[in-house]
Amino acid sequence: MRRRLINSTLAVVLVVIAVFGVSLVIVETRTISNSAQERVDSEAVRLVSIVDSRILGDEQVNARVLKDQVTGDRYARIEIPGRDSIHIGTPPTGDVITSTRAGEEGETVTVEEARSAVTREVGRTLLIIAAVALLAVIAAVLLAVRQANRLTSPLTDLAETAERLGSGDPRPRHKRYGVPELDRVADVLDGSAERIARMLTAERRLAADASHQLRTPLTALSMRLEEITLTDDPSTVKEEATIALAQVERLTDVVERLLTNARDPRTGSAVTFDLDEVIKQQLAEWRPAYRNAGRAIVSSGKHHLQAVGTPGAVAQVLAALIENSLMHGGGTVALRTRVTGNQAVIEVTDEGAGVPADLGARIFERAISGRNSTGIGLAVARDLAEADGGRLEMLQAQPPVFGLFLSRTPLKRRDGDQPTVR
Repeated sequence: MRRRLINSTLAVVLVVIAVFGVSLVIVETRTISNSAQERVDSEAVRLVSIVDSRILGDEQVNARVLKDQVTGDRYARIEIPGRDSIHIGTPPTGDVITSTRAGEEGETVTVEEARSAVTREVGRTLLIIAAVALLAVIAAVLLAVRQANRLTSPLTDLAETAERLGSGDPRPRHKRYGVPELDRVADVLDGSAERIARMLTAERRLAADASHQLRTPLTALSMRLEEITLTDDPSTVKEEATIALAQVERLTDVVERLLTNARDPRTGSAVTFDLDEVIKQQLAEWRPAYRNAGRAIVSSGKHHLQAVGTPGAVAQVLAALIENSLMHGGGTVALRTRVTGNQAVIEVTDEGAGVPADLGARIFERAISGRNSTGIGLAVARDLAEADGGRLEMLQAQPPVFGLFLSRTPLKRRDGDQPTVR
């Protein structure tokens, strides 16, 4: 493309030079020739007038007197009736420009000039025109190269951007070139890069969330299955199998919830449910892990509270808080329920050192962790709480107290609106 732009620009310039240059050469040649003829004619008229005046004044008319009246390399011949011809200068050879004028006293004056002088002047003019044409060609080439670079360099950059997108590097370049059409292409590529980056981020986030959220339920399920394999008591087997089936159902709910949040974090399926059931299920699921760690997990507070939300999502939030206390806390973990205004609150606290001061409000940010952990558990828990219209807050840092706030009454909604809570 670069070569085509340069060749096309150069071709246009050459055509323009050819058309106007040839016309200019013709015009200048004629102008110079006509100018030379006019000078010779003017010389002859002037010389014949001088001869007339000297004849009338009865003065001498000879070559010595008139030689200063003939300028340049011209040749003049004066013929006076009854006298010898007078010659001034050297007769030119070859092609000449001549002019003859007759005086009032019968004399004749002929002035001649070699055409070679005209040819030399025409040559100088042609040389000037050729030099101007060469400068025009050089300027055209430089302009064509600059314009080609201005157009091809952005195209090369855009091709590299598209190649980077195809190779998995979705970073937008935000580079513009001052050419509306190319800037439009750059806008589209940057927009595509941002969408691809969001998609990749969402996929990675889904993978990380799924790994974190499924790890603990799968571990608990594995422990239940191990207990089944180690006992011969049918009643124990039945009890453990029932608990394991419930855990499988919760695993299914976890997966569905993760997929729903990945498609649209705002989508919720809030219902009114009993908080006691969710807390009871979490206590049963986490007691074996706490017994193995030599710690206890208890519940207290107001019973038979009704809340609005997704039971599976609330269970996942509580599981994240309980696991966080198991990994980073100490002593007994307590789940307390209370009511504030139109909200039911579940507080999770332990007897550990609490949240380090340098973490502060950043505790809910992804990849923020006080110890060797993924740092996404609390971030996922907050997202799950907000998806159902609730909120998760750190009420106290030392000792740690986390509060899950859930609405007790669904919001009134218009026809066609998604269910919301307050």
